[in-house]
Amino acid sequence: MAILQSVNIGEPRPVPAKSTMTGIYKEPVPDAVEVAITRQGLEGDAIINRKHHGGVDQAVYVYFADDYDYWATALEREMVPGTFGENLTIGGVEGRSVCVGDRFEIDEVVLEVTSHRTPCSVFAARMGNPAWVKQFFKAGRPGAYCRVIEPGTVRTGEPVLHIPFDGDRITVSQLLALEGEREIEPELMQRVLKTPVHYKMRADYEQRLAKLL
Repeated sequence: MAILQSVNIGEPRPVPAKSTMTGIYKEPVPDAVEVAITRQGLEGDAIINRKHHGGVDQAVYVYFADDYDYWATALEREMVPGTFGENLTIGGVEGRSVCVGDRFEIDEVVLEVTSHRTPCSVFAARMGNPAWVKQFFKAGRPGAYCRVIEPGTVRTGEPVLHIPFDGDRITVSQLLALEGEREIEPELMQRVLKTPVHYKMRADYEQRLAKLL
């Protein structure tokens, strides 16, 4: 069974070399501390730019220990939980195989995967690497945004039950690879729409398909 390796909370901090603030800097909370998860995300976690972050379809961002292992080797440095701005760090799950519609049960909390994470300039600034966006895309290890099906509390060390979606299997890595593509196969978009995908992507694909009819 998978395990919740870390619960991470962020406070507002300035973006390096910019005048804006960000909540991407997450710090692990002590192991014994229970953190409430509502349908809007983790209690006490800073969400600054609500145009691109937060909301019910990306209330919780999950990253995976096996992906951190990859980056520790690729970047030749230690990678601690929260570095990528994730709320929950989960071990024992292959991050690239996670699909839209997959669920994670942590005690009474139930999360449902809705989409991938898209890297941005703030992420690059946090990593101190101007080429980070391109590198992150190339690696195909985006982590997963989730909606909260059942709220509750979590704490580090709890077991995580990974329940695969029983419909069309569309991985978060596949969705990341589609970012910026002007032409996407209609069949693939139809498959994505059969999943509980993020509402913004659903609207985008529905509009694209409507123009093809």
